[in-house]
Amino acid sequence: MTKDPKLDLLRGVPLFGTCDSMELEHISRLFDEIDVPDGYVIAREGLRDGQFAIIVEGTVRLERAGKEFQRIGPGEYLGEMALIDDGPRTASAISDGPVKLLVTAPKEFHTLLNDSVSIRASIFETLARRIRHYEPEAPH
Repeated sequence: MTKDPKLDLLRGVPLFGTCDSMELEHISRLFDEIDVPDGYVIAREGLRDGQFAIIVEGTVRLERAGKEFQRIGPGEYLGEMALIDDGPRTASAISDGPVKLLVTAPKEFHTLLNDSVSIRASIFETLARRIRHYEPEAPH
């Protein structure tokens, strides 16, 4: 029996903290593990590309209109808003140094939401917090 390193990564992600081993095995089939170099554009503001990404290692810089507004790290994720409403990306996400990600395509993201009430609730709670804390720039 071989050990799946992706399962170890998933176990370390707070989003999946309530999942048992069988659920984690199912989830692991939905994600690909990728390593990206410093300065890699993971998502570009305004585009309608689709992937959900969880940061396993490293830091990602979030920008709107070319201005940094936040940095996120291990256990945090991005891309859920664009996949939930099929809209454009609300920010660009750029790796700040090497970053290890778990990524999934739209179909698999929706499978994840449909298969787990607790994961869906966690993603929606995070989304609500992000919207609540969003402060648009004052008009010029």
